[in-house]
Amino acid sequence: MTDTTRSTDLPDAADNSFFEAFLTLHRGLPRQAPGSDASTRRMLSLCGPLPERPRALDLGCGPGRSALLLAAEAGAAGADVTAVDLHDGFLDELREAAAARGLADRVRPVRADMGALPFEDGSFDLVWAEGSAYVIGYDTALARWKRLLAPGGTLVLTECQWTADEPSDGARAFWDTHYPLRTTARNLAAAQAAGYQVLGVHHLPDADWAEYYGPLAERVRHHPGDGTAAAAAAAAATREELDVRARHGHEYGYTGYVLRPVTAGSGTAWRARPETPADIAAVRAVNLAAFETPLEADLVDALRVDGAWLPGLSYVAEGPGGAVAAHALLTACTVDGARALALAPVAVDPALQRSGAGSSVVRALLGAARDRRESLVLVLGHPEYYRRFGFVPASHYGIRAPFEVPDEALMALVLDDGAPVPAGTIAYPAPFGV
Repeated sequence: MTDTTRSTDLPDAADNSFFEAFLTLHRGLPRQAPGSDASTRRMLSLCGPLPERPRALDLGCGPGRSALLLAAEAGAAGADVTAVDLHDGFLDELREAAAARGLADRVRPVRADMGALPFEDGSFDLVWAEGSAYVIGYDTALARWKRLLAPGGTLVLTECQWTADEPSDGARAFWDTHYPLRTTARNLAAAQAAGYQVLGVHHLPDADWAEYYGPLAERVRHHPGDGTAAAAAAAAATREELDVRARHGHEYGYTGYVLRPVTAGSGTAWRARPETPADIAAVRAVNLAAFETPLEADLVDALRVDGAWLPGLSYVAEGPGGAVAAHALLTACTVDGARALALAPVAVDPALQRSGAGSSVVRALLGAARDRRESLVLVLGHPEYYRRFGFVPASHYGIRAPFEVPDEALMALVLDDGAPVPAGTIAYPAPFGV
């Protein structure tokens, strides 16, 4: 991951020499962080409707791969993109590429520090940062960049994080020194605590790392350098990063977060978290209040003592006062013998429906399932509601219920694009009674 937007107020000439050697090593590469056009488009699709010609800000743009795509495809007519980086060489590459694609009037390269941006509040409909938020830190980025968004604006950023439940000592030895990683669940919680609602989450596939590391590995292999100590150090640091990825890449990865600030008119910023034993009574109360009969509340209680129960996959959303406002549960089921998860029930206190509490708890729960490397979630519910989380009709994958149900109501969400999706009939846990 190349640091191209950090302030150049480095402590001494040796550090400046290393920084320049590092940039020279990376100059001319198509990307400066893991990513792909496909992932950029996927995260753009999770933003929902945008203005016809949105004002976009690409932070840490590097040579501008994302900026060019946003200029051509964001909104109905493409975006007006302000592209920020501290390295003049990358900005020059972007100018040339924009001119070659006929987008020079849509892309404005700006040399600036992403930690001290010179833009007025509310200047942008879309703030975009692929592989660059780590320069100032994820939490700092959430706090400082919110002011830049116009009402209804969206922040999209990618963050490197753990994908393994227990990262190895070797992986930690590298990352704890360079940039301590967290999990999806912790990053989702941080976004919600910073006052954002989560519109979508996208885990970048391994192929997105290959798009970055493939050309970089070739460059290191053949780059002669200039014989200086700084050039040798830059090459050595890059080889170490490549080696860590080769040995420990299964333990960490990049994830994209699509976020929108919660405004005073859109309700409370709900805190979603795993339930604790102290929540059990409140969870039952919410389920009793949310449904006309006690069947769902009884189902939750029955699942608690069933083998399908998965500790850590029962989530609640609480408001500022700490009261449980919503609950969502994932338990184990199968599709033709293959493992899957069933999302049911999802309950919101009737007084707090349409407040965002239900969406917050569902998104956090799905993030926890991704953290556990689960691959498939099934739900029977309202199509319009669950589509916002990425669910599609289960029939697309040849999955069916063991009872008659409208095709559009039985939905599936694939959490791991690299895992095979089983086809067949769902077998629910016994407490479901089907």
